[in-house]
Amino acid sequence: MSAALSPDSWDDIAPARSVWLITLADLALLLVGFFVLLQAHREVDRTRLLAGLRSGFGAEAPAPIDPMAVARARVEGYAPGSAAADLAATIVWARDAARDKRTVITITGSTAPTGDVDPRTGSAAILAADRARAVAAALVAQGAVAPSRLILRVAPGTSRSVTLSVGFAGDPQLQAGDPQ
Repeated sequence: MSAALSPDSWDDIAPARSVWLITLADLALLLVGFFVLLQAHREVDRTRLLAGLRSGFGAEAPAPIDPMAVARARVEGYAPGSAAADLAATIVWARDAARDKRTVITITGSTAPTGDVDPRTGSAAILAADRARAVAAALVAQGAVAPSRLILRVAPGTSRSVTLSVGFAGDPQLQAGDPQ
């Protein structure tokens, strides 16, 4: 005896739908919706938008990241315990490197691994900071770079030098003191 199929039993023999395909489509639609949201809020402060997204997911704000270096220069020739050096070539280099208002200059002062310390305090970290500060002060005094575009760091115990790194920081937030 042969059994006839009724329209009610057709669902029982229909091929199974791929569940992964439905999940993939849902994820793609969510991703498209996210990008539409971002485009719709182009005028919104990006810092506030990112902070809101982080808080929505329970994440803390990350520590500031130094801009990626695209060019470097080094000041050498420091006497042990001294923060004085010839900065004429460094000022010319920094003036040229700072023409793009989207960049910042990170100045890292350092000292030799042994015997290179501040004579008054005996501290290598203070001498490294003095070297970085002296370079920064010379750059600002000569009008090569605005103070708002300088980042100072110290790295005692590496070498008797100061390293300058130009990094891309994004769109400029022009300050009144920026040289043209």
